[in-house]
Amino acid sequence: MLRIRGTLGEWPVDLTLELDDGDWARLGAQLQATKPATEQAAALPVNQDDAVWQVAKELLRKAGQMSGPDLLNQLEGLTGSTAAGKRLMVRMRHSAEVNVVSGTDAPLYSWVS
Repeated sequence: MLRIRGTLGEWPVDLTLELDDGDWARLGAQLQATKPATEQAAALPVNQDDAVWQVAKELLRKAGQMSGPDLLNQLEGLTGSTAAGKRLMVRMRHSAEVNVVSGTDAPLYSWVS
C-alpha cells in the first residue's frame, strides 16, 4: 500500500494505492530501466549554464574591459535573453576573475586573471 497526502491548490488530497507483488515488481523494473539514463546525465562534465558561463568569461577576457551596457548587449546576444544576460552580469560582478568599478556613465567590467 502507498499513501499520498498533500494538496492540489486549495484542495486536500489523500490517495491510497494498493499494489500487489506484481505491481511492485513492474514498478521496480521500470525504475531500473530509467536508472542508466539518469546516471548518464550525471556523468556529463558541463551543463549548459556552465558552458554559457565559460563563453561569457572568455568574451570579457578577450576584450579585457567592457562597459556594463556593452557587456549586457554581448551577453544578450550570447543567451538570446535580456534576463539571462543580466544573470550572467550579476555572476560576473561576484566573480574573483572580474573587477567592476563605477565609470562615468556606467560600470566597467575588467578581466583580472
